[in-house]
Amino acid sequence: MITEKRPGADEEPLSRYIQRQTQRARAFDERRPWVWDVLLTAFWTGVALVDAAGGWRNIAPDPSVPVGLILAMTLTLSVPLLWRRRRPMAVLAVMTCASLVSNWTGAFLQAGFLQSIVVFSIALRLRLRTLLWTLALIAPPLVVGAIRYPQGSWDQQVVPTLWAYAMVALLGIAVRSRKDYTAALVDRARRLEVERDQQAQLAAAAERTRIAREMHDIIGHNLSVITGLADGGRYAAAKSPEQAAQALDAIGTTSRQALAELRRLLRGEAVRDPQPTLADLDALIDGVRTAGLPVQLEIRDEPAPDAQPLPTGAQLTVYRVTQEALTNTLKHAGPGAESSVLLSYGREELTLEVTDTGSTAHDIIGTGQGVTGMRERAALYDGTLEAGALPTGGWRVRLRLPLEGSPS
Repeated sequence: MITEKRPGADEEPLSRYIQRQTQRARAFDERRPWVWDVLLTAFWTGVALVDAAGGWRNIAPDPSVPVGLILAMTLTLSVPLLWRRRRPMAVLAVMTCASLVSNWTGAFLQAGFLQSIVVFSIALRLRLRTLLWTLALIAPPLVVGAIRYPQGSWDQQVVPTLWAYAMVALLGIAVRSRKDYTAALVDRARRLEVERDQQAQLAAAAERTRIAREMHDIIGHNLSVITGLADGGRYAAAKSPEQAAQALDAIGTTSRQALAELRRLLRGEAVRDPQPTLADLDALIDGVRTAGLPVQLEIRDEPAPDAQPLPTGAQLTVYRVTQEALTNTLKHAGPGAESSVLLSYGREELTLEVTDTGSTAHDIIGTGQGVTGMRERAALYDGTLEAGALPTGGWRVRLRLPLEGSPS
């Protein structure tokens, strides 16, 4: 299908073209400010010298002023423009002296209006209160000229010129406000970009932490179960080959489950796939029992059928904390240890308590990454986790999670 292009469809709008060229000119001026200063000073000096060549006599009240003095006043009113950005008040003071001599002698040089360029620079770069001193420098030459060479009422000679300088100052203030606004927008965009990068880095770090925590729970638990099954199978091999074969089958099943969970986790599928919930606690505990650790599960005060269920993420936290606590028991509690899991529902919180009858060597897990990971999981849902040795021996992990709708 052939589409016709409208005339001028590919042409750039004039406003956008002007804006782009203006930005290029500003960028060049920021890189090489002296180039613009030299060009501007040379241009206005040339214009002032053309007027000083004889045109000034057309409006001068006293055309008999010496040519040398006219040339000196012309250069004094134009050449200082070269330093207007670095020393604007000093430049204006020098130009005011020349303007005062010009009006006193009756030359009334048009180069005196070059002071408006300096006024614009002052309004653009210096504090606004400096404009009051600018008025104090500009007004005396006008008053002197009106007194010495009156032409009509004095206010007709002074007020219009002051209004002209005021308009120039307002233009400088407007440009300054626009530049400040643009600079604020650029700074805001830069800060938003930095904040966006920081948020991305924080999100990436959080995702890495989540993956590391999940891998720790998955690998640690399944390896502990496999180790228990392997130890049990080795002892059973001599007396009951059938039990040894069952242990090997359980090791294979556990290994495949661990590999499948790791694949889903590393591919990012764990977020989309159903995560373990409280309904999976029985299967978890059965796996631990198969590994050789006797575990008792007790659930108290189950929620009413019409009660709002615990969020899926909180259920995953309960599951992982139970998994990590039982894994630590398998690894550190020693032979002959037993464990119990108590899950109770209160009016405002759910409590999970995992205890065991392990040996004193079990205390070393208090400084490991597992307890830290459990505390981080609890904190995600405004919960708390306590882990420590029992006075009677053994170890206890207690998790408290607020229920949905209860005060945080």
